[in-house]
Amino acid sequence: MLTLDKIYHAAFILKEVARKTDLIYAPNLSSETDIYLKTENLQVTGSFKLRGAYYKISQLTEEQKKAGIIACSAGNHAQGVALAATRQGVKSVVCMPDSAPISKVESTKRLGAEVVLTKGAYDDAYMKALELQKETGATLIHPFDDDLVIAGQGTVGLEILDEMPDIDAVIVPIGGGGLISGVAFAIKQLRPSIKVYGVQAANAPSMYESRKKGEQITLSSVSTFADGIAVKHPGDTTFKMVQAYVDDIVTVSEDEIAAAILAMIEKQKLVSEGAGAVAVAAAMFNKLPIKGKKVACLVSGGNIDVNILSRVITRGLVTSGRMATLLVALDDKPGQLVRVCDTISGCGANITSVRHERSDPNMAIASCYVRINVETRNFDHIEEIKAALANAGYRTI
Repeated sequence: MLTLDKIYHAAFILKEVARKTDLIYAPNLSSETDIYLKTENLQVTGSFKLRGAYYKISQLTEEQKKAGIIACSAGNHAQGVALAATRQGVKSVVCMPDSAPISKVESTKRLGAEVVLTKGAYDDAYMKALELQKETGATLIHPFDDDLVIAGQGTVGLEILDEMPDIDAVIVPIGGGGLISGVAFAIKQLRPSIKVYGVQAANAPSMYESRKKGEQITLSSVSTFADGIAVKHPGDTTFKMVQAYVDDIVTVSEDEIAAAILAMIEKQKLVSEGAGAVAVAAAMFNKLPIKGKKVACLVSGGNIDVNILSRVITRGLVTSGRMATLLVALDDKPGQLVRVCDTISGCGANITSVRHERSDPNMAIASCYVRINVETRNFDHIEEIKAALANAGYRTI
């Protein structure tokens, strides 16, 4: 059973390895809510997962440590386990889905773990870990469904209360539910008036759907770039704790997550991974009743694969109205493109690329389409450009 004493004990043990991360005021992320960011993306391994992994391993017997440990993870728990095991002189094997970002796989190896890649998602890596555990007799360090792991994650809740006792609400990402279980338990035990909200990716809503139905469900598939919370089935312990201590759960889209990542990069100079940005996305896109409140958004990790970061930024720009693609119908004759470009630049937009399209069978032989990518201020600016083009006699498709 999880107790407040265990969470306090975990906080004491973690002093030797984990950072007490800052709670940073982020006034530019919302005009209606006082948002504060709990920056677990700046934790030693770039994620809160180190907390639970280290505390769990620290409580193993010497016999268990000699037998080694096995873990399963999409990346962040893997790195936490690898560092924690290496620091404590324990051999570690980590099963990871082959879809895990290469950067997370390589970081796990670098921190001292042996990595076993498996086909599929996190849940498939979990089955492989159980198989290896039976073969070797090693101890399984579950990423979320374990009281000691949850106690380690709960230290985040203690820190938030210590840093800002008058907080009104805390918003927490949910994958399997270990983080929110620990945070919600700690906060509700000490300050039950504080609201605790969970957020999942709309394409991986296992806890959201389970809570709605009142029983654990298993998704047939998950598809989100927020790989850290791409879990098909919530934990047994975590589901019960979420039911008992979490006030509500909402979901956010892939575009909303991308927009939140972009906003944190631009306005707070912080890099978040997809899973780490869902709490901010929920606050930015008004998914929760937090208007006028003082709210802590837990940025759970910053280990985003740099190979997809540029795509995420582009999607974020589009979602926030900062980038648009206009398809303009023109008569294919000299001077038309110059007039279109002058009209757009006259509105204060920056053209980044132009492409003629003459092969569409639906257009007149003497006409063409021009596809123009522009950098804009917001959605109102895009409408202003379209209106200016219409006034100049051009039709946007």
